[in-house]
Amino acid sequence: MLGAEFLWGISAPLGKVILVGGVSPMLLTDCRMIGAAVLFWIVSLFTPDEKVRPKDFLKMFFAALLGIVMNQSCFIWGLSLTSPINASIITTALPILTMVMAAIVLREPITNMKLGGVLLGAVGALVLIVGGHSDERAGSAAGDLLVICAQLSFTCYLVLFKDLIGRYSPITLMKWMFTYASICVIPFTYGEYVAVDWSALSPTVIWGLVAFAVGPTFLSYLLLPVGQKNLRPTVTAMYNYVQPIIASIVAVIAGLGSFTISTVVAIIMVFTGVFLVTRSKARDRSLG
Repeated sequence: MLGAEFLWGISAPLGKVILVGGVSPMLLTDCRMIGAAVLFWIVSLFTPDEKVRPKDFLKMFFAALLGIVMNQSCFIWGLSLTSPINASIITTALPILTMVMAAIVLREPITNMKLGGVLLGAVGALVLIVGGHSDERAGSAAGDLLVICAQLSFTCYLVLFKDLIGRYSPITLMKWMFTYASICVIPFTYGEYVAVDWSALSPTVIWGLVAFAVGPTFLSYLLLPVGQKNLRPTVTAMYNYVQPIIASIVAVIAGLGSFTISTVVAIIMVFTGVFLVTRSKARDRSLG
């Protein structure tokens, strides 16, 4: 999960470069989905063949709708309309939403340790985001709403398809999910794909698209099912708080920011929160 969140943490600045370079949000979503589908199918040729139960193909289709199509489309579209600060703040709601839904659907207990860890991580993430981007311009309500929809769809995916995720290897699961996702988006983005003057795009944008498909899409979704198999949904979602930390570190390395006392405190709060949720009891009928 740390590996997946690291790759997602660098996706925001990379995505901004691509969007500013002349690629539309939906076309970026289309390219990353198709690119990841092709990569997963290529890798599957070198791995043992795994038989999928016929009824699970339908489950994979709906998992793709929630975990890939709606999540990625809403987030990238929302990011193009709102500010990075607003999008980052809204993403901190994922662990809280997942904790509540897991308690309702999976009967996963909300212990005091888990609740404290989620809230501590949320506060740490907000301190890091707001403290490091206080000069960001405000976003739009429509963009914020789309980012919220992205978080809700991914929450449903984490909770509702926990059993499906544990049944197959990451390669088998993701090659079919990204195939279904590509089939769903191509009819809506084909016109944009044809209309784009690919020769006019800069090498930075072209290589950015390749990097986006390989890193924050193929590799991150290759690692994600491994974490989902071995961690409870709430714990999986808690690693979402790592994204702003990675973004801050990348900014420092690139010379676009610097570490402050509040940054260090926020990072400690986030990892302490992740530790508490990880250590909380998985099956406890009480709330304490």
